[in-house]
Amino acid sequence: MEPQIEYAKLDGDRIAYQVTGDGPVDLVACRGIFSSMDAEWSHPEAAAAYRRLSTFCRLLTFDQRGTGASDGVSLQSLPPLEARWAEVRAVMDVVGSRRAVLLAKQDGGPPAMLGAATDPDHVAGLILFHSPARWMQAPDYPIGMDRSEAEQWNAWMAEWDVDTMIKMSFPSRGNDERFLQWGRKYMRFMATPGAMLIYGQEMLQTDVRDLLPAIRVPTLVMHRRDYQWQPAVLDQYVADHIEGARYIEVPGGDADIYFDETDAMIKVIRDFVAGIGPTGEARARIDRFMATVLLTDIVSSTTRAQELGDSEWVAMLRLHDDLTRDVVGEYGGRIVKSTGDGVLAIFDGPGRGLLCASVLSPTLARAGLPIRAGLHTGEVERRGEDIGGIGVHIAARVMAAAEAGEVLVSRTVRDLVVGSEFRFQDRGVHSLKGVDGDWQLFALADVRLTGRKAAESIP
Repeated sequence: MEPQIEYAKLDGDRIAYQVTGDGPVDLVACRGIFSSMDAEWSHPEAAAAYRRLSTFCRLLTFDQRGTGASDGVSLQSLPPLEARWAEVRAVMDVVGSRRAVLLAKQDGGPPAMLGAATDPDHVAGLILFHSPARWMQAPDYPIGMDRSEAEQWNAWMAEWDVDTMIKMSFPSRGNDERFLQWGRKYMRFMATPGAMLIYGQEMLQTDVRDLLPAIRVPTLVMHRRDYQWQPAVLDQYVADHIEGARYIEVPGGDADIYFDETDAMIKVIRDFVAGIGPTGEARARIDRFMATVLLTDIVSSTTRAQELGDSEWVAMLRLHDDLTRDVVGEYGGRIVKSTGDGVLAIFDGPGRGLLCASVLSPTLARAGLPIRAGLHTGEVERRGEDIGGIGVHIAARVMAAAEAGEVLVSRTVRDLVVGSEFRFQDRGVHSLKGVDGDWQLFALADVRLTGRKAAESIP
């Protein structure tokens, strides 16, 4: 019998999920856009694969917002990665899951990687299946998809060439007309053709390579030997850049775990999960983690202090601190410390940090306290109640390069929110004092929110 669909809530939206099994380990399937619970459970072999997984774990599956049975999203501003990770957490929270192993495929991989890097207290392990950190080529990443391949991909999506996509995704069944009939329904259940095109374009722009060194949970990277959509080297790259990750090639060529060589796939997953142990076990305190760092500085603070005098300047600083604390808290951040004429704050993801900075800067300017702000997403170190490390250092240098009233961000931040509501202006390549290499910086130019999202963004 198919498990009942329930709904978790996040920011007023409903996320459809199902729970199968009651094993000692929670396994969350992060399947991205190319999935639909309703369609998958309608095929007996797919349903059987899920039931087999649930014999050794409690399996949590869900349709991300904008797909399947979950609420939709604006195609003009897709949710950033941390919003996708928040969907996973919402499902875990509603079923009482404290820690889980994440099983992520394709574009479900980047938000799972973000969760593993920034929220390891809730991630016991990570299984990545055909989930590159970046799909497209770059000067420092020649292994990615070239422009002609990307154009072919976009053409398939734009023309909604369903049969070609099904045959490439499931070559083991590509000549089976009954399977093609099911596959066409499967594609319709995922999302609308227009939505799939937008999601697919966003997927090709994603770049989470900077997250990989910060992932320290047990990680398994899997690739099917005959998979046509992407070369094995993309998955090998991920395994090579995550400390202690294991890479394994499994037989077959299908895009998912069911239909083709299912026994081998499930055995690899079962063995990995068994090696992690119960997810409720206490874990050591993690002293290094991934975070988005926001640093601010009041423009010309020394001159203003001299003009106002000590008592009035102290009052202005108190107003600055009150306003900053309110706005940072509104967007889920934490003020680590005051820097005298600014703050150091951290966020779980770049989207929240950007929204906070986009509101904080004009709020303080209206109070007569114009600031400059810098954001960077990187690894930081706990030092008691303080933080330090290269991530903080880079954020400080980014802030120092900002003009008055400007929110300046590193390329890492820009790449992690690609396709979402944020718009940037390229500020060129900079040499940051004390940091190796050249750094491309971007100024936050616009935040395009719509509907309920816009209303809820106002503190």
